[in-house]
Amino acid sequence: MSIRNGLSQFGFQFGFTWHDDKPPGSVYVAHSSRLSSSGGYRSNVKHCGAEAAFSSLRPARLAEFLRMTKQYLPHLARLCLISTFLEDGIRMWFQWNEQKDYIEATWGCGYFLATCFVLLNLTGQLGGCVLILSRNFVQYACFGLFGVIALQTVAYSILWDIKFLMRNLALGGGLLLLLAESRSEGKSMFAGVPSMGESSPKQYMQLGGRVLLVLMFMTLLHFDPSFFSILQNMVGTALIILVAIGFKTKLAALTLVIWLLAINVYFNAFWTVPAYKPMHDFLKYDFFQTTSVIGGLLLVVALGPGGVSMDEKKKEW
Repeated sequence: MSIRNGLSQFGFQFGFTWHDDKPPGSVYVAHSSRLSSSGGYRSNVKHCGAEAAFSSLRPARLAEFLRMTKQYLPHLARLCLISTFLEDGIRMWFQWNEQKDYIEATWGCGYFLATCFVLLNLTGQLGGCVLILSRNFVQYACFGLFGVIALQTVAYSILWDIKFLMRNLALGGGLLLLLAESRSEGKSMFAGVPSMGESSPKQYMQLGGRVLLVLMFMTLLHFDPSFFSILQNMVGTALIILVAIGFKTKLAALTLVIWLLAINVYFNAFWTVPAYKPMHDFLKYDFFQTTSVIGGLLLVVALGPGGVSMDEKKKEW
């Protein structure tokens, strides 16, 4: 986000290009009663071929993982999801003058409007993170962070940079999933009250969140002839399609979490670069955006794909 102007000041051309084999880089678990919402395993279903092999991995191990982590995974998920907003808000605090001067010089808006922009970003991001972590007014916090994403997309000209735009949209997808989770939590307070079923808004929030998260992975694809890149593209493409259409969703999302986590720690290790070098901030920005997307994927693992998915439709077949 605000790393864009920092790189510009160091003479970087602000068009992001991935290093070879260096992919980039916004989860919360719903109540245990919803852990099967992705169309959990049914022993009376006959599988064949590749589907049987894929399914055999899921029932015992994935269910056991969800049972073991349902108490503390929500907290880790939320923290991952808001990490990029938290880091950017702190950056606004420590780079107040640089941020203000950049906006004033770029847009010619004057001292007052530039100061308002920085203040709005700082309070909007840090305030939203505090509300989400404390589980207070989560929906309002999400809408506030949506506004920050839109504001920065325009202010830092991200709208014309397709890769940065896709990453910002992926962050929006994570926030949509958090909104869906907060709706589930709110409805759980009225346990025992008859319901007509899962609300359509929640279903479509989950669908939109899944599709937007996929946009992040499209920036990971490398179009070169090396065997590793071809294999990575094939496996990554298969997994993101499964998440997008909602088929074997939890297993596919968990696999992407593991893949992204390994890539993020290895390729975006900003702590190995001296702080005075521009690449330090560059990798740091990348690291926290990837962490937020991991958070969004963990939400998919926790909530399942929702009603608009193949996993859900299988229950009707």
